[in-house]
Amino acid sequence: MNYQLEVCIDNIESLHTAIKAGATRIELCSSLALGGLTPSFGFMKQAKQASSIPIYAMIRPRQGDFLFSDEDVEIMLADIQAAKNANLDGIVIGVLTADAHVNVSVCKKLISAASGLGVTFHRAIDQCQNVERALEDIISLGCERILTSGQRSTALAGIETLAKLHQQAAGRIQIMAGAGVNADNALEILNKTGIKELHLSGKTVRSSKMNSIQSEAQMGASDVDDFQIPVTSFTAIQSVKSIYK
Repeated sequence: MNYQLEVCIDNIESLHTAIKAGATRIELCSSLALGGLTPSFGFMKQAKQASSIPIYAMIRPRQGDFLFSDEDVEIMLADIQAAKNANLDGIVIGVLTADAHVNVSVCKKLISAASGLGVTFHRAIDQCQNVERALEDIISLGCERILTSGQRSTALAGIETLAKLHQQAAGRIQIMAGAGVNADNALEILNKTGIKELHLSGKTVRSSKMNSIQSEAQMGASDVDDFQIPVTSFTAIQSVKSIYK
């Protein structure tokens, strides 16, 4: 199997940067600062038209935990249909029960709605109370891969669990390491776990291209600078990609 480098993005500028830097797959999101939410239909369509590599859409209707209401699930089903209408290659999902197990029945419903698309199970697994059971549940669902940090704040910190999950999976599903992956730790993660897929955003910021204006208006949280635009760093992606060679 070839190594895969998935880059999560939340704007069209970052799509072009990620592809040029060597990404092999895109996780399309909105609001990466919140952990990634569902992208708009317009973003899905434009990204697919512009992309030369597979695009998987995050299907997550709100920030927070992964215990979703019936109304949340209906939104997710509609968003999956949007991903299909945009001709995307796959979706990224994760739904848990109140006692922190994989909600197999709801996931089956989402996967059925996504028929014809690839499916990644995201870091909801990192909130499961029994990661070994969660892995088996996700395998039974027929997902292609699992994105996980090994239930730690970063993939490097969770490296032992990542290695165990890879061994338990035994080729039945791909384990993809994500959270805090960068050029300084990517090779160690690959070598010590045996996995072949990495996930990162390579986040940086650029200054607004607007002319200087004087305004006290704030569009969001007071600690967010509206004139610093979060984007993917070409160098961050390229430097991890170079490790694969």
